[in-house]
Amino acid sequence: MQTEIKIRPVVIDDYDGIFELWNSTEQSKRALNPVDDSREGIARYLKRNPTTCFLAYTNDNKIIGVILTGHDGRRAIVHHMCVHPDHRRQGIAGMLVKKAEEALREEGITKIFGLVFKDNDIANAFWENQGYSLRTNLNYRNKSLDKNVPQGE
Repeated sequence: MQTEIKIRPVVIDDYDGIFELWNSTEQSKRALNPVDDSREGIARYLKRNPTTCFLAYTNDNKIIGVILTGHDGRRAIVHHMCVHPDHRRQGIAGMLVKKAEEALREEGITKIFGLVFKDNDIANAFWENQGYSLRTNLNYRNKSLDKNVPQGE
């Protein structure tokens, strides 16, 4: 029997399963920080973005993919996207991106950006295939306002 993949909006009760998913891969683990990606941080994020975050799950309610997208009323950002390594190459990431894009379009958003580690070749190729172009004319600047949040490289 083939596993049916379902997509639905994220709610805070999904946090433990999402956190477990994020920790299933080194690339996702390295993007986490202890404040913004805590239960409280994700609860704040979902309160601001209740209709633009989605998860993929199986018949037995196992979370196997997630995308967190939010916007400021003008532009959107993909903050986190992850599919469990055992479920990759099945179109799940593409389904999540499509669902998030549809939700953002419904809210009047016309442009989306995302951040991908330069050395994550698989993710960079995925986003390129989804139609996301590489911007080489910008520098991404970062400042931590909390000593518990790493500044980054």
